[in-house]
Amino acid sequence: MIDLYFWPTSNNKKVTIMLHEVGLPYRLHLVNFIEGENYRDDFLALNPNAKTPTIVDDEGPGGKPITIFESGAILLYLAEKTGKLVPKDAAARWAVTQWVFFQAASIGPMFGQHAHFFDYCPEDIPYAKDRYLNEVRRLYGVLDRRLAASPYLAGGEYTIADIMVWPWIQWSRQHQSPAEWKAVKAWYDTIGARPAVQAGFKVGTELQKPGAVPMTVEQKRALFARRF
Repeated sequence: MIDLYFWPTSNNKKVTIMLHEVGLPYRLHLVNFIEGENYRDDFLALNPNAKTPTIVDDEGPGGKPITIFESGAILLYLAEKTGKLVPKDAAARWAVTQWVFFQAASIGPMFGQHAHFFDYCPEDIPYAKDRYLNEVRRLYGVLDRRLAASPYLAGGEYTIADIMVWPWIQWSRQHQSPAEWKAVKAWYDTIGARPAVQAGFKVGTELQKPGAVPMTVEQKRALFARRF
């Protein structure tokens, strides 16, 4: 059984979607980072970076328990464990891996900074807003060009590369128009029609609405590593 330490954010939804796609049972443990629960000693023992998602698989390699954090690493692990959603061909596997890293290194950080300066920053900083809005647009362009040439990010098959990116597409919050990015929109709708994606994305929706969430000063301090 897999224990999933979770709060309903884009990175966490990758893992619930993946678990539903591959059909692995899991136990959900809510870690409310808005209240600072991710800084508890028991959670830090699992993830020294104080972030969700984190999993503990009591049937890891060799039948021994294993703890894994970082959503990309979790998806790669689950794909290897089940033999699903990553091709066996070496070249095709590397195509998947590069898009997994693209999300982790570019889309996640840049989209996250955009959300911070538009939704949470107590000051209006035009330079920061312009910088991250432009980077979001650039990355949408990267996705759109790729998806105009390929049905899925890593090629002709649906893989963990698509799961990595899909929960991060939030049109209105990121000030993007589906009409402008037609290839991304078609891909987004195709992925979103999958029953496992719908089931995985639904997990935790009753806890946090999409977009910015009103928070107290103390909650913001907890969310932003207590330095807000």
